[in-house]
Amino acid sequence: MVISTQQVWEALAHVTDPEIPVLSIIDLGIVRNVTVNGKEAVVTITPTYTGCPAMDVIGATIKMELLALGFDTVTVNQVLSPAWTTDWMSEEGKAKLKAYGIAPPNHKQQVCSLELFTPHEAVQCPHCNAYHTHRISEFGSTACKALYQCDECKEVFDYFKCY
Repeated sequence: MVISTQQVWEALAHVTDPEIPVLSIIDLGIVRNVTVNGKEAVVTITPTYTGCPAMDVIGATIKMELLALGFDTVTVNQVLSPAWTTDWMSEEGKAKLKAYGIAPPNHKQQVCSLELFTPHEAVQCPHCNAYHTHRISEFGSTACKALYQCDECKEVFDYFKCY
């Protein structure tokens, strides 16, 4: 049985981020390349940030998924350049984040302040959609997220930071 590159991409859509299980690695945009040569597959991925602890689990899950598909050999390569950016996330993935209660990354910085030359983004609450929010901590449940609170509904939520 010949396994196509398209079948590999479809299988990778079932590999989820262990830190945000509603997102596939396709939603995140971390899959950079897929090569199929007979019974061998090579998948190249880029971490969302250098040192992301989820990458080892993601790599192992990719291997298990593709071995189950019928490959004899699966290689997962990590590349750091070009660096991952939230622009690589799918719009579907951003919608899944919001439905899960995590504010998706803004397309571009919304508000800027000269205070200590630190930008302050207007982050929309994923619960009530208000923009009256404030950052509680630069780091949320994981290093790639910040912790915010809505001034309207008072809910605390993670914001997937822009990179």
